[in-house]
Order: sequence, then C-alpha cells, then structure tokens
Amino acid sequence: MTQTKTTVSMMNQQLDALLYNETNLIANLSNASALLNQSLPDLNWAGFYLYQPKEDELLLGPFQGNVACMHIKNGAGVCGTALKTQQSQLVKDVHQFPGHIACDSASNSEIVIPLTKDSVKIGVMDLDSPTVGHFTEDDRAELEQFASILLKHIDIQ
Repeated sequence: MTQTKTTVSMMNQQLDALLYNETNLIANLSNASALLNQSLPDLNWAGFYLYQPKEDELLLGPFQGNVACMHIKNGAGVCGTALKTQQSQLVKDVHQFPGHIACDSASNSEIVIPLTKDSVKIGVMDLDSPTVGHFTEDDRAELEQFASILLKHIDIQ
C-alpha cells in the first residue's frame, strides 16, 4: 500500500476511539470495514468473514466493496487458508495462489488476517486490491495491529 506508517497508525488509533464502549460484533465489524475502506487507497474490498463452527466454514460478514462469495470452506482459498493455519496470508498475486477463489475478477492481490480471541475462532479480516503486489510486510504488521485493536472491542460468547 502507499500508506505511510503514520497514516495507518492514526487509523488504528481512530479504530480504538470509534469502537470505545461498544462490543457488538456486527456493529464493530461494520464500522471497521468502513474505516479500512475509506482510509486505505486502491482497495476493491475490505471486510470480514465469520467462522461458522457447525459447518466448518466462513460466512460473509460486514464489508465494503464489490459483491463477494458468501461461503468459504475452512482451508479453501486465501481466507480459508488463513482460518485453517491461523496465520496471516499476504498474497502479492492471487492468480498464483493455489486454490484461489475468484469472488471478484478485479482482485489481484489480497491480505487476510485471522481473527481469534481467547482461542475462539471469530473469522478473518480480508482486504483485496486490483493492483498486483499492493500489500507489503509493513502492511501485514499494521493490519495485524488493527485486528488486535478490533478484537479488544469484541465480546465472544
């Protein structure tokens, strides 16, 4: 991304303030996706997939951007891989990712951060860009921090 660390750090601070005293999952994910979409350049999708343990899949959650896949099996595509491995996935060119799920043909790079709190899988945060190589290792670190702040404001049941 072309964001400076200062800009992303300010976005993380804004998230913390925006979610102050709110712990509702859907409300917080909705505002978080809007904040990502308005703050970061060159995105065509910013949002969340929520883990459904009974079905062992991700279900489309709050997002900003183009239409998206609604169900993603655990381990499938970039999002399912992040869920299964519990490791962030930074993909410079999604067309080179084995098993990539093309929900939007305009997406060329992607970063997915798993969301887990107190050993409970909540889902994943997913950002797509139409630009190959858009996301960097610095972005991964900053977005993992964003996810950490977000999780602090979510109650799990």
